Amino acid sequence: MEENSMSFIDWSEIWIITGVGYMVVFLALLLLMFLFQSMPKVLNLGLSSKIKEVRAKAAARKNGETKQEKYISGEVSAAIGLAITLYYKEQHDEESGIITIKRVARTYSPWSSKIYGVNNNPR
Repeated sequence: MEENSMSFIDWSEIWIITGVGYMVVFLALLLLMFLFQSMPKVLNLGLSSKIKEVRAKAAARKNGETKQEKYISGEVSAAIGLAITLYYKEQHDEESGIITIKRVARTYSPWSSKIYGVNNNPR
């Protein structure tokens, strides 16, 4: 008797492939998680010396001089923002805001041609 190849399914191979697939995806996600968590540390390696310099300068200024911090009120901030907005709006031309669509006289396009969709098989 011939054995039908479709009737015999080796489930052990299927489960092994499924398990390995899940493990690969899980390990890739873990690797990406650790990569993204360590990215700020890697990016700040070159900046750490610059940050130390800035902090040292700030500490020297603070020890040498006692500067009072200046705060800008909300009204002043709003006025500055309005002035900047008005300045940038004046730089652009005013447009009508009307959109016109002109029809092209030639409506034929090879993209819409049905003749290219017909199979021309020689007999």
